[in-house]
Amino acid sequence: MRRSVATVSMSGTLRQKLEAIAAARFDAIELFENDFINFNGSARELRSMAADLGLGIDLYQPFRDFEGMPDDAFGKSLDRAERKFDLMEALGAPLMLVCSNTSPLAVDDAARSAAQLHVLAERAARRNLRVGYEALAWGRFVKRFGQAWNIVEGAGHPHLGLVLDSFHTLSLNDDPSGIAAIPGERIFFLQMADAPLLAMDVLQWARHHRNFPGQGQFDLENFFLQVLLSGYAGPLSLEIFNDQFRETPNRRTAVDAMRSLLFLESRVRRRLELARDGADTGPARAVAKRTLQRVELFDPPEAATLDGFAFLEFGADEAAARKLGALLEQFGFLRLGRHRSKAVTLYRQGSIQLVVNSEASSPARARFDTQGPSVCAFGLATPDPMQAANRASALLSARHESPRGPDQLQLPAIVAPGGTIVHFVPSAGGASLDADFVAEPGAGNSTPDAGLETIDHIALGLAQDQFDTWTLFGRAVLGLERGESLELADPFGLIRSSGFANPERSVRLVLNVSLSQRTRTARQVSATGRAGGGVQHIALGTRDIFATMKRLRENGVRFVPISANYYDDLLARLDLGEDRVRQMQALDILYDRSAGGEYLHAYAEPFADRFFFEIVQRSAYDAYGAVNAPARMAAQEQNATASS
Repeated sequence: MRRSVATVSMSGTLRQKLEAIAAARFDAIELFENDFINFNGSARELRSMAADLGLGIDLYQPFRDFEGMPDDAFGKSLDRAERKFDLMEALGAPLMLVCSNTSPLAVDDAARSAAQLHVLAERAARRNLRVGYEALAWGRFVKRFGQAWNIVEGAGHPHLGLVLDSFHTLSLNDDPSGIAAIPGERIFFLQMADAPLLAMDVLQWARHHRNFPGQGQFDLENFFLQVLLSGYAGPLSLEIFNDQFRETPNRRTAVDAMRSLLFLESRVRRRLELARDGADTGPARAVAKRTLQRVELFDPPEAATLDGFAFLEFGADEAAARKLGALLEQFGFLRLGRHRSKAVTLYRQGSIQLVVNSEASSPARARFDTQGPSVCAFGLATPDPMQAANRASALLSARHESPRGPDQLQLPAIVAPGGTIVHFVPSAGGASLDADFVAEPGAGNSTPDAGLETIDHIALGLAQDQFDTWTLFGRAVLGLERGESLELADPFGLIRSSGFANPERSVRLVLNVSLSQRTRTARQVSATGRAGGGVQHIALGTRDIFATMKRLRENGVRFVPISANYYDDLLARLDLGEDRVRQMQALDILYDRSAGGEYLHAYAEPFADRFFFEIVQRSAYDAYGAVNAPARMAAQEQNATASS
């Protein structure tokens, strides 16, 4: 399908927007009227600029407050339309979007609206132009696509058709299934927009909180599917009004935009294939088959199965590497060896592999120089690393090639948002890195095992303009499912948090973004500079948190002290027993429960004020202890103040 994006979706001047859109390999744009009004050039110059970049101008929009008007206002609107038609001819834009009327002068008369749109379409036809009519969710009388279609059908003009926008339908909880019954050739244009589910005025929601498919909570797959089932084969476009996108670098926004369309196409393609290949021999199967034959939908490699985190890699200089290595040994990790050709050390406990990289010429060291000690890469275990990497490349992730010597592991890798490297590691053989490391004298003489077995999850602190990008990356590239979105109370503001996991729950990511500039999360994100954040905490799983915590304390690991008031409240809220709660208190262990499940966790003091470790015991529990986040964040602030 021909892929398009509205210029209003991007930041920058109109030229900068077009350059970013072209670089992301779109076919065309929707030209938003204000972008042209503020453009320092003629329509023909803009047409030439777009053509030089390989872009068509598929739609000019919006044309407002036209239909259902009194006769005198209607005459003035026709004059206005003729001027826009002049402009469209110069631009080479074949279609004008007319959105449903919001004027207080409009009258609730569908027949009048149809007749007036017929006149407009007739005038457009004289110039070989077309008009698309769209129902605005906040239109005065026409809000739903069914109303708009009845008016278009009543107008009965071949140069008048319907424009569909997923936001206007789904924000009203309108059922899109009726779209499939509309003749596809009468749908002139399709605009897609996702959004978080918010309880607010629909106009404010639309103007400030739309986002790309895969970044919100609308069922866009079903909406798009119904449009395809109608027989539609026209452009697939994006029209996104989002305050954050207006300040985000437009090259990144354009890549997100294209990735979102590719992801949406691939998901709907799979649904059609399942219908085509299923046991049902009825009409649905035949329609699915015809649809797949009629439109070419993006078909990337399937998301690879993920078997867990293979390793985390920290970037450091020599001094930070020594300090971090000493801390890891206190945590019970064994220092197994040194890389064959680089200043890189491997530590292991259970199935957890942690790599500390202080190689002077490596990207890890460059990251340290700008951000201090930090997680610069992580590995994901998978049965098919090349499939995972090929899917990522198909969905616009850049490949990463690490320097390697003879007989060293070759791990496919990609660049995640913000510059973190993601390696795909063969899960056969336990995703071991041993082949690249040789034992050093004294290696293995670390503190005995503390009972840590797995990387339960990692949490990333992100700048606000990175949150949607990481959301789409996690879903589209890594195949993770989005969980609940929460707002957590830090002493200095709110933290927006969302969890993502694979179906097997062996890989979990938590994305955190501060809505205030004063929180610890915001301060740590600010320290990362242009990267816009990174891994801030690492949760390590154990089967017996009480035994593990006792061992770690004996080893000298320092944990954030939790207020005694927390445990008194725990006794009042939950039937846990005095002895158990006091045992938790003695070890600064926090507690949460779900239906049939429990989550116990404790937090170590931060390392270099960049990241910290969490100790986790999870039993039939699928969340992250968010109820305890305020206690943890308050404790961290109080502990930092007491230590300074």
